[in-house]
This record gives sequence, C-alpha cells and structure tokens, in this order.
Amino acid sequence: MTNKFIITCALNGARRTKKDHPKLPITPEEIALCAGEIVEAGASIIHLHVRDDQGGHSLDQGRYEKAILAIRDQVGDDLIIQVTTESCGQYDREQQMALVKSLRPEAVSIALREICPGPQFIGETIKFFNWMSEAGIFPQIILYDNRDADLFCALHTKKAFSTPCYVLLVLGSYSMTGKTQFEFPLCLTSFTSSPNIVWSVCCFGKGEYEAADFAAQMGGHVRVGFENNIWQPDGSLASGNDELVRHACLAGMKAGRHCADASDVRRLFGMN
Repeated sequence: MTNKFIITCALNGARRTKKDHPKLPITPEEIALCAGEIVEAGASIIHLHVRDDQGGHSLDQGRYEKAILAIRDQVGDDLIIQVTTESCGQYDREQQMALVKSLRPEAVSIALREICPGPQFIGETIKFFNWMSEAGIFPQIILYDNRDADLFCALHTKKAFSTPCYVLLVLGSYSMTGKTQFEFPLCLTSFTSSPNIVWSVCCFGKGEYEAADFAAQMGGHVRVGFENNIWQPDGSLASGNDELVRHACLAGMKAGRHCADASDVRRLFGMN
C-alpha cells in the first residue's frame, strides 16, 4: 500500500494517571502541548482519550470537542485526530455508536468485539461502518485475538469496510507493569499479503519496541504511546510520548521507510 511508516501515538489511554507518569497528558491544554511534541517527533495520527473531572475514562462529546479544538489550535491539520470509542466497562455499543454519529470525528478507533459482540449484531454493524464511509469518517478496527480476526474477515467479505481498511492488531494483554505476553495473531500472515488491508500493531510495555521493529520490517505500521507503554528499553521511565515516537521513527528508518505525515495518510485512505 505504502512504503511510508505510519506512527500513531496513544498519548494517555483510559487507565493511567499522573501517579504512573507525571507527564501523562490529561487536560485539553496538556494534550495539545503533547500533540505538538509528537508531530515534531514523527507521528501522523493522535489516538485521543478524554477524562472526566475525576480523571476517569469518558466518552463525553463536549470534552472531545474541547480537546479537538485545543489540538487543532496547536498543530492545525498536521495530525489526524482519532477519537476512541473504548467502552472500558462503562459504555455499551449504542452509546459508542451514538458518540460517533453526533461528534462526527475525522477518525475513530473501534474495537470490533465491542460494536459486534455477537452474530445478531452483524447487520447493524455493517450499516454502521457503511454510514461512517458515507460520512467521511476514517475508522481503525481493533482486533485483540484470532476470534476477532475471524469476525473481521467475515465482515470484510460482506463489504462492511471501506477500501483500504485500517486494522490495529493488539499484541498481548493489558499490563500496568510493562510485562506482556507477546504473541502475533494467526491472521497476521494473511493481512500482510492483502492489498485491501493496511495493518498496524501495538504492544504493551517494552514489547512496544519489538512490535515497532517487526511492523517496520514487515510493511506494517505501529501505535506507540503512554496508553500502552511508559518505559524505555532499559527499564527507566520514558521522558515523554515524543520519545516513544522517535524510537518508532528510528525503527522505520532502519527498515528504509520514512515516517508518514498526516497528508500521506489522508491520501492513502482517500480522506482528501
């Protein structure tokens, strides 16, 4: 699809706090400042979470609008803003889809298992993804395991997704300590050879560095950032999200691939 290396930065996530890292961006102002740092480091997509007044996970539209405005004031169109619909055990699929329909973001990440938790939801899921395509919303589809991959392939054959579609493979399971079970889904081999699927990976803890190297070498892309990893390879705390982006950019350079900018990504996925 492209030899450019797409780096997404998930700069805060839904769970970590400043007790985990003092530079974890929470407020719109902190998020915007971090956005400026990561675009300079080589990121083209920002994966955005917002928090409530107690610092907890939120899918509040108004909070998203404030954060998006702050990011745009800081970096203009130099980053694609990808909002999350993550349930985090708080939101059901109807609330997740309602957010997307009311906010109409430029880009959104969607865990397929949350939007389509059973076969009875397949028809509605296809309609939702088709609506996003018509509305010009760029989705990334998150797959956690081979069962998710099987569901994705079934929906892909039913033309649920626009072409090319963007998939994120989550390697391992959530950990606050940096430990991970590093395992590549069986579907990865077929994804690497498909002309209609652009794939990316993320990994937890220091496995993030191995994941970036693998993706760069294999023609995929990567998501890094404090949502999944706050550690340097030597086990010390990373100085900021921008440091993790620079490590990923270096992985791309070692593989002979330049970092994609936001305009590269928009062209690839027909967003211009």
